[in-house]
Amino acid sequence: MQCSNKYASVIQMAIPVGARSSPLSRVQVKEVLQALQQYHPLVDFIVHFLSTTGDQDQSTSLRTLDKTDFFTKEIDLGILSGHFRLGIHSAKDLPAPLPKGLSLICLTKGVDAADVLVLRDGETLASLPSQACIATSSARREECVKLLRTDLSFCDLRGTIEQRLAKLERKEADGVVVAEAALIRLGLTHLNRIRLPGPTAEGQGQLAVVALEGDQEMRTLFACLDVRKNGS
Repeated sequence: MQCSNKYASVIQMAIPVGARSSPLSRVQVKEVLQALQQYHPLVDFIVHFLSTTGDQDQSTSLRTLDKTDFFTKEIDLGILSGHFRLGIHSAKDLPAPLPKGLSLICLTKGVDAADVLVLRDGETLASLPSQACIATSSARREECVKLLRTDLSFCDLRGTIEQRLAKLERKEADGVVVAEAALIRLGLTHLNRIRLPGPTAEGQGQLAVVALEGDQEMRTLFACLDVRKNGS
């Protein structure tokens, strides 16, 4: 899709963006904004990184949550209050429905949507002993692991990708289930891992840009990256 470059009002200002402060989120924001600037090199952004409810609350299990604003609440409020013009998120973290007044203005093509089971170097699925502990934040992912072996045990998993993988190093878990997209974006595809069968979360691997419902200028600006419009 060819995009118009007529954004006189936009290029005179730096657009404030809200996002989570995790290392993965920072890479995701960079991915979106660098892709946009291939089309609109004069548009500038100021990114504000926040610690959201989901980042601060490390005790609530994600298994018990539906599509809530656990990871987006503070950023959503920032857009609604005018502090941010945009929010950039992992698409799978979006609440459903979005808070009143907000709209998904762009959904990126994304990267590999697979779930993977990360093991320590030299280990295989077959080499894991019976009742080996697999750490995962998702009941769906647990069922995917069970498609491969039914004799494993499971424990809950929270934190950043780095914190999750550290459970392997500390031998607090024998395997950790994460999104392949996260490993790709963080440059961790050298890790020993197995692709899991079964369904993945809606939007996994894709990135989402959220703005005020009536912000047509931002919607038009990001149309270049919106897979719903471009199909690629």
